[in-house]
Amino acid sequence: MLYSRIVGIGHYVPENIISNQYLETLMDTSDAWITERTGIKERRYFTAGKDTNASMATEAAKIAIERAGITPEDIDFIVYATITPDYYFPGPGFVMQRELGIQGVGVLDIRDQCSGFIYALSTADQFIRSGMYKNILVIGAEVQSTFLNPTNEGRGVAVIFGDGAGAVVLQATQDENHRILSTHLHADGRYAEDLYVKEPSSSSSGGRFFDNLVKDKNSGDVIMNGNAVFKHAIVRFPEVIREALDKNGLQPDQIDLLVPHQANLRISEYVRQQMGLSEDKVMNNIQKYGNTTAASIPIALCEAWETGRVKDGDLICLAAFGSGFTWGSALIRW
Repeated sequence: MLYSRIVGIGHYVPENIISNQYLETLMDTSDAWITERTGIKERRYFTAGKDTNASMATEAAKIAIERAGITPEDIDFIVYATITPDYYFPGPGFVMQRELGIQGVGVLDIRDQCSGFIYALSTADQFIRSGMYKNILVIGAEVQSTFLNPTNEGRGVAVIFGDGAGAVVLQATQDENHRILSTHLHADGRYAEDLYVKEPSSSSSGGRFFDNLVKDKNSGDVIMNGNAVFKHAIVRFPEVIREALDKNGLQPDQIDLLVPHQANLRISEYVRQQMGLSEDKVMNNIQKYGNTTAASIPIALCEAWETGRVKDGDLICLAAFGSGFTWGSALIRW
């Protein structure tokens, strides 16, 4: 029986630190207001001319590959999650493939927003279990700072998001004791417009593909019904975590570390309490990086591993909720 195991992990965040105090100079907000509602103190923005979505993913991938003890030539498939590609098409996975020098291997783009990394991880897991591939590079990367509206009109969204990338190498194994135990994916398109970006749109009535962006600079803004997102998130997070535990005959108190998507510190704290977990069993780094969407889980997981919070044999649970609405979980015996 083939399973998949995370054998290497890496992350990259831009050097440009954007504090709450800096955002106070751009819009009518405050450090206290942002901290109370999100838990965020700072985030990272890419440096133009140095960072791109693909370049950040490449740096994270190099670290993950080195830690896995393999070479780029050993990678036989790439699954890349992002909602902020460098080009409208092709996706940044192709550019990263070129930068890593691994021509010929397949690239699959995943567009599932904040749940993107779990969707990508689950997809890679199925490919390995089927015997099709042996070493899969799984990426979550975002450059979101360029579509934020840093004015009073857009401040409810602009204070939340940041840039960064995370990567893991998933490898085939027959070891039942160190592997991905199960993954669980869900979506509900009834709420698609509660968190979305309308333009650019191929079905726009405004003429050519990008015409609406030219006519109205705000037509590409992130539209978010914050109350709806919060209410659904606090239900779906515990629900999908329990689904993973039930599937494997386990209990919440057996989780060694929960790594949730870094959406909002209030949401993470609510989920922690609902699951009966102590503070040391939940990984939060939204305070430093904000919400990095598809990159948030691999960045947080990587930092947890680097600081010794993920150890051999630990039961690790990943969980996410985001636009779509999408939600999912992965249970891992490290």
